[in-house]
Amino acid sequence: MSKKVAVVLSGCGVFDGAEIYESVLTLLRLAESGAEVSVFAPNIPQMHVVNHLTGEVIEGETRNVLTEAARVVRGEISDVASAKADEFDALVVPGGFGAAKNLSDFAVKGGDLTVNEDFLAFAKAFHSAQKPIGLICIAPAMAAKICGEGAQCTIGNDADTAAAINATGAQHCDCLVTEFHFDETNKLVTTPAYMLAGSITEAATGINKLVDKVLSLV
Repeated sequence: MSKKVAVVLSGCGVFDGAEIYESVLTLLRLAESGAEVSVFAPNIPQMHVVNHLTGEVIEGETRNVLTEAARVVRGEISDVASAKADEFDALVVPGGFGAAKNLSDFAVKGGDLTVNEDFLAFAKAFHSAQKPIGLICIAPAMAAKICGEGAQCTIGNDADTAAAINATGAQHCDCLVTEFHFDETNKLVTTPAYMLAGSITEAATGINKLVDKVLSLV
C-alpha cells in the first residue's frame, strides 16, 4: 500500500503565501516516491497581498488562502478544517512567508506567535500519534507549537531568525541548505530550502532529502 501524505499550503507566492518552487518540489518528490498525496490549506483571508514584481503590499486587495493555494495544485485541494490526521501517515508543510503570515503570525509576533487553529489541531494530531512531520523553509518557526517545548528544528543559519525561533520554545540547529535536521524524539524533519538556497537545485537537494526521510519514518 502507498504511503498517505498530507501537504498543507499557505497560499500562492513566496511573499504572501506558499513558496511555489518548494511546494512543487515537495509534491514532485512525493509523487516520484509513490506516495498518495492530499493537499490542504486554511479557508481564511491572507494577511495581505504582495505585488511579487515590486515586493510592495497592494493596499485594499484581499485574497483567500485556500483559493490561492488551489492555483498551485490545479484545484485539487481541500479546507484544512476538514482534514483528519488519522487518514494519513505523514505531514509535510512547504515554506514561503505564508507559513509565517497565514498559517501563523510569526512574521509579526516572532516568539509570541500564534498558529491558525485548524492547522494547529491537524498538525498536533500527527505529533500525538507519533507520525512524522516535515517542515520546510520558515515553517519550522511553528515547531514548538506543534511538537512542544524543546522541539529541534532548522531554518539554516540566520542568527536573528534562529533567535526568534528559540524564543518560541524550540531549539534551533544550524544546517546546510542541502541537508536536513532530524529531531528523533518528535519525528520532526526540517530543511532550510529558500531560507538559504541560491538556486532551485540547492532547494531541491534539501527538500528531496527531507521527503525521503519523512517517508522512511512511516
